[in-house]
Amino acid sequence: MTKRKKILLIEDNPSDVILTKRAFSLKRVANEIVVAQDGQEALDYLFCEGEYAGRDTCDLPGLILLDLNLPKIDGITVLREIKKRETTRALPVVVLTTSNEDSDLTTCYNLGCNSYIRKPVEFGQFVEAVGQLGLYWFMLNQAPETN
Repeated sequence: MTKRKKILLIEDNPSDVILTKRAFSLKRVANEIVVAQDGQEALDYLFCEGEYAGRDTCDLPGLILLDLNLPKIDGITVLREIKKRETTRALPVVVLTTSNEDSDLTTCYNLGCNSYIRKPVEFGQFVEAVGQLGLYWFMLNQAPETN
């Protein structure tokens, strides 16, 4: 039996963290959700540095949900770091943001994001969007082994 992959949620807004976790729960996506509250914490987690220095480098998430407006290191820089390193390049990154900037959309795709979703304001739409993410990335999508 294969181990269920984690979801790395990179989000600084506590309300959005709660909403995302609730949406996954309502849609019965049972993968563990690890939360990084800023860009530096996300990179430390992924590359086993800082407070995550003892973490197993083979235990990579199956999906990264990335907000763009983050403290310390912004989401675009985080995406750039993920996609430039061989160990994390193949990880699916879904940008989940409130940004309406076309330049952010273009930049994220140019850097290799797998999907760009503007967060719906209405809770029901948000639950549906997050549920579809879980279904697609963990049930339908075929991904190469990363470890």
